[in-house]
Amino acid sequence: MGPSDLIRADVGPDFGAVGGAGELRVIVGALLTFGLIVAVLMLIVSATTWAIASNSGSWHTAQKAKSGCFVAIGGATLTGGALAWANWLLDIGAHL
Repeated sequence: MGPSDLIRADVGPDFGAVGGAGELRVIVGALLTFGLIVAVLMLIVSATTWAIASNSGSWHTAQKAKSGCFVAIGGATLTGGALAWANWLLDIGAHL
């Protein structure tokens, strides 16, 4: 047993200490799935509206639909990255 063994400590979140931690993980997973589904549906509707509005010459509606596409892509990116970001933060916290 050397000095490095005395300094090293495994510190991390104890999800077992919280009552209902398993249910909380299921709820968060369901919310992330729901968020991704909504973002994809929003992207489909916005892209369809953009195509129809551009074809019919309605430039104002086409611009709003284009903005909707960008918002949907951003929402899907943020929702999909939320779990990876949280896992990264938990991993960094365990190494501090």
